[in-house]
Amino acid sequence: MATKTKKEPVKVTRKSKATGKPKFSKETYIKWYKDMLLIRKFEEKTGQLYIQQKFGGFCHLYIGQEAIVAGTVSASVKGDKHMTAYRSHGHPIALGTDPRKLMAELYGRTTGCSKGKGGSMHFFDKEVGFMGGHGIVGAQIAMGAGVAFAEQYNNTKKCVFVSMGDGAVRQGALHETFNMAMMWKLPVIFIIENNNYAMGTSVERTTNVQDLSKIGHSYEMPSRSINGMSPEAVHEAIEEAAKRARNGGGPSLLDIRTYRYKGHSMSDPQKYRSKQEVADWVGQDPIEHCLRVIKENKWLSDKKVTEIQDWVKNEVLESIEFAENSPYPEGKNLYEDVYVDDYPYIVEY
Repeated sequence: MATKTKKEPVKVTRKSKATGKPKFSKETYIKWYKDMLLIRKFEEKTGQLYIQQKFGGFCHLYIGQEAIVAGTVSASVKGDKHMTAYRSHGHPIALGTDPRKLMAELYGRTTGCSKGKGGSMHFFDKEVGFMGGHGIVGAQIAMGAGVAFAEQYNNTKKCVFVSMGDGAVRQGALHETFNMAMMWKLPVIFIIENNNYAMGTSVERTTNVQDLSKIGHSYEMPSRSINGMSPEAVHEAIEEAAKRARNGGGPSLLDIRTYRYKGHSMSDPQKYRSKQEVADWVGQDPIEHCLRVIKENKWLSDKKVTEIQDWVKNEVLESIEFAENSPYPEGKNLYEDVYVDDYPYIVEY
């Protein structure tokens, strides 16, 4: 198959420069840098361990897309719910899940966040508001609206953030969900993590509507495209959408333009894109951008930056040690957590 350089269907300014007065605080930039670096290093090590056959199954890395979850989490509040697809490692890390539990889940151990039963595609941590990674393409769209209905019904004033890939927007359930979400004004923000490719098929080869934000227009849903390589742009867009949702204004659709530096999964040969295309996007790296802002404003010394980098490295190494020293589930565990036996609303006739 001939390599084809991907054209961007809609121009969105991707270049980030650390010039002028920063829009956000020192603490915010440091947190973004620390969280994104931890996600990046966790994912890089995950890829290495997968090649070493430390664990199996499907494995989808979040490398390159870190600014989306960093900006989303910094603009959300405690009690909000987050849900995504099978590229699910970055979200719980940004939300505060101990990476040891995540690595143990990859290893299929009982100490994992899903007790070793979910693996890479089904991370879950209710304690931090992460309502799961989901392996069925587009399944989380409708389920996320259901969670948002519960938040609305209970009048919690909390939002639900539902992430999906650009390929998942082809699912029919999306249109049914969008219609109901707008009719009922559910507090849900739909996030398209638009990395240009549905597996190996570019957006321009899957749809005539290449500006994916337009999908929301037929439902009169507030929709816009966002620079997904900028945590600042993501934060501002999420904050605006969340404010509207909390005030009863209903859902929003955000087409957040990002890029995955690695393949769709660990088995992807990436023949559908050029090395130059990847290099162009790597040049917009959000982690390096945040580090430049921190250094230009002299918020951290080189020593402090090194301390953060060492802490991240140690967290990843300790995660591996924790996972490898954790036990495997027993056979009887297959029958646990399948049904809820004490569900309070069962009516007996």
